[in-house]
Amino acid sequence: MRVLLTGHQGYLGTVMAPVLAAAGHEVVGLDAGLFADCVLGPTPADPPGHRVDLRDVTAEHVAGVDAVIHLAALSNDPLGSLAPELTYDINHHASVRLARLARDAGVRRFLYASTCSVYGAAGDPDLSNLVGEDAPLRPVTPYAESKVRVEDDLHELADGDFTPVFMRNATAFGYSPRLRADIVLNNLVGHALLSGEVLVLSDGTPWRPLVHAADIARAFTAALTAPREAVHDRAFNIGSETNNVTVAEIAGQVAEAVSGAKVVITGENGADPRSYRVDFSRFRAAVPGFDCEWTVKQGALELADTYREHGLTREAFDQRFTRLAVLRAASEAGTVDDTLRWRR
Repeated sequence: MRVLLTGHQGYLGTVMAPVLAAAGHEVVGLDAGLFADCVLGPTPADPPGHRVDLRDVTAEHVAGVDAVIHLAALSNDPLGSLAPELTYDINHHASVRLARLARDAGVRRFLYASTCSVYGAAGDPDLSNLVGEDAPLRPVTPYAESKVRVEDDLHELADGDFTPVFMRNATAFGYSPRLRADIVLNNLVGHALLSGEVLVLSDGTPWRPLVHAADIARAFTAALTAPREAVHDRAFNIGSETNNVTVAEIAGQVAEAVSGAKVVITGENGADPRSYRVDFSRFRAAVPGFDCEWTVKQGALELADTYREHGLTREAFDQRFTRLAVLRAASEAGTVDDTLRWRR
């Protein structure tokens, strides 16, 4: 199968491309390249690809493609809140435009990287019930809201020849050659190694569902060839109930992985309204034999080992591997304009 992978030079795409290739697929990338240099360790070998902004995709980019895996986005809540208009322009409008172009070009399957953040404030005070895909969506950030809007619009595009699938990923963690340090487990492990403290700015009580980048890659690869009737126009939570953990529990796992690190919960950011425990059984039922392989504890150990092996520094942790810092630096240097397009 010839697969167009958007965001192939991002945190998840860099992990996913070789998994798809190993499964026998021909992978073609598409990425603006804003984070292509955010590398920790050896430079990854990318598949052939298009260096193009998602907003500038044309029919030519989807010609001859059997399926699209759409990862590309402005990819976290702080960034989305800083520039909500760009978040909606890129994450929502450009994504739906890509899907329309793909459908018109005869693409049969469109896997969309959504997020469990769409559940936002899940509404169960004691969190006794796991949140399933049919739960009310209560996004609390522009990033999550943009994902809800795309899901709604892709649903309208679904027909007998075009199968959108909504992959609601839990919060990712784990090593990628193109690292992100601004997601919870990756951040806490890095801070522990560099400072000796596992620093938690919330009160530690919010629940988070987590999933390793490699398990996300395996899930997308499985969904790509799953029977159409099992996945057509359906939403799936991607992760494992084992990895429904509180932020304080995540911090404890990090302290175990980084010897001598001390957990410090400041609470200075107050209570976080985003708190939810998620049910991941629907995807396992739709794709028999699939299950996540990585636990939070294993991920913390992996991250600690790779950070040490590749010599993670404070400067790189704060600047090169934090999305918002990368874009601010590019803007200040004049290499991107106010719309986050490369200056020519």
